[in-house]
Amino acid sequence: MKFEKKDILGIKELTVDEINLILETAESFLEISTREIKKVPTMRGKSVINLFYEASTRTRTSFEIAGKRLSADTINISASTSSVVKGETLIDTARNLEAMNPDVIVIRHSAAGAPHMLAKLLRQSIINAGDGAHEHPTQALLDMMTIKEKKGRIAGLKVAIVGDIMHSRVARSNIYGLSKMGAKVVLAGPATMLPRNIEQMGVVVHTNLEDAIIDADVVMMLRIQLERQNQSIFPSLREYSQHYCLNRTNIQLAKKDVIVMHPGPINRGVEISPDIADDPSCSVILDQVNNGVAVRMALLYLLTGGNE
Repeated sequence: MKFEKKDILGIKELTVDEINLILETAESFLEISTREIKKVPTMRGKSVINLFYEASTRTRTSFEIAGKRLSADTINISASTSSVVKGETLIDTARNLEAMNPDVIVIRHSAAGAPHMLAKLLRQSIINAGDGAHEHPTQALLDMMTIKEKKGRIAGLKVAIVGDIMHSRVARSNIYGLSKMGAKVVLAGPATMLPRNIEQMGVVVHTNLEDAIIDADVVMMLRIQLERQNQSIFPSLREYSQHYCLNRTNIQLAKKDVIVMHPGPINRGVEISPDIADDPSCSVILDQVNNGVAVRMALLYLLTGGNE
């Protein structure tokens, strides 16, 4: 099929066929990362701007590497080193970047809906690299790619997502994506970290970690998003870890071949114990990072007409 989307704004807007096309394309790009010379001329002459208003290590770096491996000219802009510090608005910044004629603009912003606004205003393709607590579509795509890679399928699997669901754009995008692909999604976290009426998204909800991970094929742990909380919604990190940290004891409730995921950055000993995070028999956290480059290569390729 031909990929006809102008932008990648959220998993909610993607069809199952589009998700499958992205994942299949990403799988074909994995091999490039194993070459001695990790570069193909696919996007030579194209330019990609990474516009990040929030801190990022994995997403920003993988978008830069993805662009460069496809031979695109890749430019990184962070808010702290741009005219934003002089009072320039997002729209003015975007209009000025548009005037320089890039092909793709990747944006991360603290305001939900910021990428959607730019997609309406600008002729360039926009990729949402995370907007507030709304969505993080590329993370969900790399997560689905990793699950499919390790389990051979997504449909029929039980996926438990545990932690700060309320403030997690990763959780929201994964709920949309995994549900569309046929997985059973189960959520767990303190009641104060669970959005009201989240069950309406077709998920099962628990306030107990153990109940959620029983017979799980996949356990995805989430970081507590302290930067998005305007008040304390749990007594202490120590108490949180006592009830919601994935460790060697409670993981026994999941299936024997369970895989453990985390979007990063990890708070060791808070949401996941170090021995689980570093256990190659179950942890696929670094596989997620590797697949992230391939997924972002696939999106840049598809948005710039690579499959025409």
